[in-house]
Amino acid sequence: MDAKLALRKCPECNAYTMKVECTNCKNETVIPKPARYSPEDKYGHYRRKLKKRLNIEPGRKPIKS
Repeated sequence: MDAKLALRKCPECNAYTMKVECTNCKNETVIPKPARYSPEDKYGHYRRKLKKRLNIEPGRKPIKS
């Protein structure tokens, strides 16, 4: 991914921007990293339970109505 096109976050004011410098507080922005993968998946049980209750097939996203 091109760093110029990445969504960036200011660590000071938590604002999102696509610029290297925050437009609100003029601090340097960083590219936020996704959450780490865990094989233990603490919330997987709840996610599967909700999908079952909403009648959503595994691996599919719900259709917005």
